[in-house]
Amino acid sequence: MLLRLPESVSEAQECIAEGAVPVGGATLIWAGWQRDGFPERAMSLRNVPEANVIASGALGAAVVLSRIDERVPEVLHHAAAGVGTGAVRRTATVGGNLVGSTLRCLLPAALVLNARGIVLDRDRVFETDLAEVVAKHHLLLSLHWREPLVSGYRKLSGEAGGAPPLAVAAAVHAHDDGLDRLHVAVRDGYEVLTDDVPCHAGGGAGADRAINALGDTSLGTLHTAAWDAVREHVIQLLARPVSR
Repeated sequence: MLLRLPESVSEAQECIAEGAVPVGGATLIWAGWQRDGFPERAMSLRNVPEANVIASGALGAAVVLSRIDERVPEVLHHAAAGVGTGAVRRTATVGGNLVGSTLRCLLPAALVLNARGIVLDRDRVFETDLAEVVAKHHLLLSLHWREPLVSGYRKLSGEAGGAPPLAVAAAVHAHDDGLDRLHVAVRDGYEVLTDDVPCHAGGGAGADRAINALGDTSLGTLHTAAWDAVREHVIQLLARPVSR
């Protein structure tokens, strides 16, 4: 297998045109390749600057999870810190986790940030929503979002060898009309549900109203244990002070 390491977007597009298979940290596909055979050409974005950014409102797809820190919102930082073992986090990448994995541990966090994906194609670079990125297995270059007022992440313990543990992500965004909006995403098994409702961040006022509103969304279909986790997480998040 020939592994290409392009150093620019244009070089990466040349690799795509040549049929190179994109890889992140290869933590999930390596065993499959050993079983089924390796591709002739593979490509990693780890040397492409746009895929390695870590900044306010932006995260590159080639960034390994262990590098994700306080420069990104808490919900995304804590989601990355909860993935696998230290060895996995030092190898697995943002793009690999979101697009190449069925676990998609970062997806709830990215959804509540209203993150958009910058996608690399053989003849263009374009922006699209995460649903399209995941559904079409696009080659992700980076994520971009508007900073939330406050955010948080909670992951429950799971059974060894069982389904992925329940994870709850939430973020509050300010809107130009002066209203706040609470975004919540839950990974329950391999399914991710997300929705948003009006709220008031800071001090906990109106938490019950926001929770009741969430109950009328798709999140209201969650089983009792999952709904209890959502409720507790939302109460704690809305009680935290925010700076506007």
